[in-house]
Amino acid sequence: MKPGYTGLRHLMNSTRYSLKGFRAAYRYEAAFRQEVALCVILIPLAWWVGTSPVEWILLVGSCLLVLIVELLNTAVESVVDRIGPEHHKLSGRAKDIGSAAVMLALVLAGLTWGLLLWSRFVG
Repeated sequence: MKPGYTGLRHLMNSTRYSLKGFRAAYRYEAAFRQEVALCVILIPLAWWVGTSPVEWILLVGSCLLVLIVELLNTAVESVVDRIGPEHHKLSGRAKDIGSAAVMLALVLAGLTWGLLLWSRFVG
């Protein structure tokens, strides 16, 4: 275990660092801003679309999963960019894999919303 703060002080520092990360992602990543805007619309809509707590958590969870994966992808891209601007096969692969993860999260969110909307209004 690293030496340093524990307990409440650690929690306060961790929260501060997390908020700093949210602000950085929002400020520097257009994709994150777009996904946050979409979540601002979809999460309140989930209360109306979802007919049970399970449906609600699936709808909200799929939105939050997209944000989580985007944050992780941004972290990978930042580290790769920090290493150097020259093109390297492994750097490109890391960025492509992060992008693929975001795409899968978006597909999952789209399927979740699509199926639950379909069952609510058509089926």
